Amino acid sequence: MTGLHSSNREVTMTATSPTELSQPSTSEEPVILDVRGLWKVFGPRADRVAGTPLAELSRAELKERTGCVAAVRDASFAVRRGEVFVVMGLSGSGKSTLVRCLTRLVEPTAGEVLLDGHDIRKAGDKELRELRRRRFAMVFQHFGLLPHRRVLDNIAYGLEIQGLKKEARYRRATEMLDLVGLSGYGESYPDQLSGGMQQRVGLARALAVDPEVLFFDEPFSALDPLIRRDMQNEVIRLHREVGKTMIFITHDLSEALKLGDRILVMRDGGLVQTGTPDEVVGAPADDYVREFVRDVSRSHVLTLRWIMRPPSGEDPLDGPELGPDVVIKDAVHTVLHADRPVRVVSDGELLGVVGSAEILEVIAE
Repeated sequence: MTGLHSSNREVTMTATSPTELSQPSTSEEPVILDVRGLWKVFGPRADRVAGTPLAELSRAELKERTGCVAAVRDASFAVRRGEVFVVMGLSGSGKSTLVRCLTRLVEPTAGEVLLDGHDIRKAGDKELRELRRRRFAMVFQHFGLLPHRRVLDNIAYGLEIQGLKKEARYRRATEMLDLVGLSGYGESYPDQLSGGMQQRVGLARALAVDPEVLFFDEPFSALDPLIRRDMQNEVIRLHREVGKTMIFITHDLSEALKLGDRILVMRDGGLVQTGTPDEVVGAPADDYVREFVRDVSRSHVLTLRWIMRPPSGEDPLDGPELGPDVVIKDAVHTVLHADRPVRVVSDGELLGVVGSAEILEVIAE
């Protein structure tokens, strides 16, 4: 997608389980959004929960004892500039509340949300409006288009709010229209477009203001499967072209694996696991995540890092060479047609070897 899946992680695996798993991958890109100890509690005297023994109660126990619901519980994570960060969970897990807390569409109960080191929880009304106008943009599930405005005017709406002159905002809106593949539809109205086309308009509107962070709140869940796939591919293409930081909310594992550079899994308001797609599939943190990824084809997600083994004294070391971040399915032809083990090499260093036995064991699963 963007090269962000390829990292400097040092992971040595057997065919079925990790023998050494490094810390989550790091990137040279700086952190743009740093979330620390974030809580959102709904109910009476919600501010008495975080930092007290009540915080240790389960969601059900907290509800019974206090009448409060902890929608987000002590969430801490960091998003790097240019990253596609996916938040995934079932309905009621707190993922949509979390993303709304990040933009203060919902006010957090406790914790910090640092944008480039500045806590936006401390922002006043004027500063918050500027953040939403210029640095943040959101793409919603139900499009949120203005039905009485043409497509071009919908795209230009955020620029109009910013006070940009008509000629400049229409020029920018036309560029975004072309970028999302809707050239020629500027004079149309939303109800004249299909659902997928309307979502492209919403995406163009978000991109028009040139935000630093794009938030997607389950934007494709109402679309038909084929249109949904097309829109996922569109997000991948746009990320490759514009390189925006994206925080994407979904309940769909396949969508998360397809789009995410890293994935955060939530349950009952809490964070269960954060990792790259191959880390979530290859080393699930608990039974909840394990059940989530049970039906995933591991060969389509895991890389050669997960199945390579140390070379033995009998292994010839002049076989084909592949990188450690090559996905297993993309290595099958090379490995199975080689008459000697494939060498897994990074920066000139031999990390391990992969033979047909390692490949076939993963495929057989």
